[in-house]
Amino acid sequence: MMIRVYRAAQYAFALLFLILIVETLSVAAQQSADQSSVTQTPSAPPSQAPQPAVTPPSSSAPATPPQSSPAHVMPGQTAAEAQQGKSNAQANGGSKDRLFYAMPNFLTLENSAHVPPLTVGQKFRLQTKATFDPFQFGWYALVSGIGQAENSEPAYGQGWGAYGKRYATSFGDGLIEGYMVSAIVPSVFRQDPRYFQSGQGGFLRRAAYALSRLAVTRGDSGRTEFNISEVGGSLAAAAISNYSYHPAEDKTFANTTKVWGTQVGYDAIAIELKEFWPDIRRKMSKKH
Repeated sequence: MMIRVYRAAQYAFALLFLILIVETLSVAAQQSADQSSVTQTPSAPPSQAPQPAVTPPSSSAPATPPQSSPAHVMPGQTAAEAQQGKSNAQANGGSKDRLFYAMPNFLTLENSAHVPPLTVGQKFRLQTKATFDPFQFGWYALVSGIGQAENSEPAYGQGWGAYGKRYATSFGDGLIEGYMVSAIVPSVFRQDPRYFQSGQGGFLRRAAYALSRLAVTRGDSGRTEFNISEVGGSLAAAAISNYSYHPAEDKTFANTTKVWGTQVGYDAIAIELKEFWPDIRRKMSKKH
């Protein structure tokens, strides 16, 4: 009986996830149609007035190629670091940075001036890159080991089989929460899942700015919006994972809100690290 319920929950989760993907793809198609309608402007009628002769440029004075605007330099950052960060953001929408040189930090930008919004494809590609980064597999192995030692979710029991269940559960929780917060919901509501570092002011001001990003974010339009991607996305992720593959005794509303609060708490810690990591990195570099 329990096996049938478990499989039915799996099918329900797969169906819900498929519906979300279809909705996201429809939004992406609408965005592409909107962009095409904007770019397709009617051509101007030919002018009847005679055109003046165009003097070709002198071979001794070659034309100067247009220069890109310099990147905004954050406090304590070199111009080379700023330009490299801007180039990465323009190339793929994210960064190549890692917290403490290990943890993926691809959705954080230290130079947020004049950065174009992400496309739906970029949101999914960046999150996929972060989700299946080799670091994550070791991280979930550690988290599962701690859960095994504490006997969290006792229904799993002990032994290698129980550890495998805890590992799969931890990885599934992280995968669903990551895609909901950083790809699916941002695509549907057209919000930017990246964290734009402040780097301005003292410690308290920057810490408050980072914490406020849990409630407000930048929309694809550039305006500040309520962060439905974080608040709603993490809540949906907690409900999906909790009611699909977690033990039966944990499938309660109270436990869902507890998981949601835990996920938001983890995100708060991560976002504070993202804000101050450039300062830590520079201090670590000066010591070597």
